[in-house]
Amino acid sequence: MTPKFFDVLAIGRVGVDLYPMQTGVGLEDVDTFGKFLGGSAGNVAVAAARYGQSTALISRTGDDPFGAFVRRRLAELGVDTEFVRADPDLPTPVTFCELYPPDDFPLYFYRYPTAPDLRLAPGEVPPVAVAQSRLFWATLTGLSAEPSRTAHATAWEIRGRTRHCVIDLDYRPMFWLTEADATRAAESALAASTVAIGNKEECRVAVGETDPDRAAAALLERGVELAIVKQGPRGVLAVTADERVEVAPTPMEVVNGLGAGDAFGGAVCHGLLSGWSLPEVLRFASAAGALVAGRLECASAMPDEAAVRALMRGAAS
Repeated sequence: MTPKFFDVLAIGRVGVDLYPMQTGVGLEDVDTFGKFLGGSAGNVAVAAARYGQSTALISRTGDDPFGAFVRRRLAELGVDTEFVRADPDLPTPVTFCELYPPDDFPLYFYRYPTAPDLRLAPGEVPPVAVAQSRLFWATLTGLSAEPSRTAHATAWEIRGRTRHCVIDLDYRPMFWLTEADATRAAESALAASTVAIGNKEECRVAVGETDPDRAAAALLERGVELAIVKQGPRGVLAVTADERVEVAPTPMEVVNGLGAGDAFGGAVCHGLLSGWSLPEVLRFASAAGALVAGRLECASAMPDEAAVRALMRGAAS
């Protein structure tokens, strides 16, 4: 069999989202839930696939019906699942949320005693795919436990610090023993990456800065070539050694903001691989994130390019 490589290869979290079909109601009072594919790395892989990029995911699910759903849904949405294994001992993670638009979406992760994706072993990292895929995507949460931490280090060693090696500074405090552990992990991740993406709180954890310009500068000092700082209602800032670009947010009535960051990330992958200018990448990613914020689900809500372009035209008119 010929070894595979891809436009986008992501590593990390995948699972099932059980989201309430009612807004403004606590979980104790919710009557019905929708079942969706979720998990940050899985969402980004789906988002990139929706733009026609060949994508694959390195991860684990449980060997259970939810795991079968995750693997089937990934494939239906265009993601190669060859590197998504079934863990024989752990259940597929389930995540609940509450919906209090426009900006309050509490998350409840059920990943006990640990999650299959954090049991990903170094031997499960496909060397050819990692080395030759055009863009490699990882998230900070993948470094929160062993053996996943070593699996990520193995992938970065195989790949080297090549172009389009992206770290999403995705920080979930419940995954870490201490914040200091996350900061140390971020140092390792940034040392292996050429692109860093994070919101102001994630930048604080990673480099000790919340001011967008200082955070971007600190990320560049760690050696990345492109630093992207998401500022919520103030938009997004991107900085390279030669360029500074700031883009206002795309207006949208928010339904569920939880998938917007992953939609943004998948759109950044598409823009970088397409060779767009940095302003065009940011405008497109902002619109993609807004579209998903206006929908309930995450992975299955990821738009195609035509939908994003239509929103951009509408926002500009």
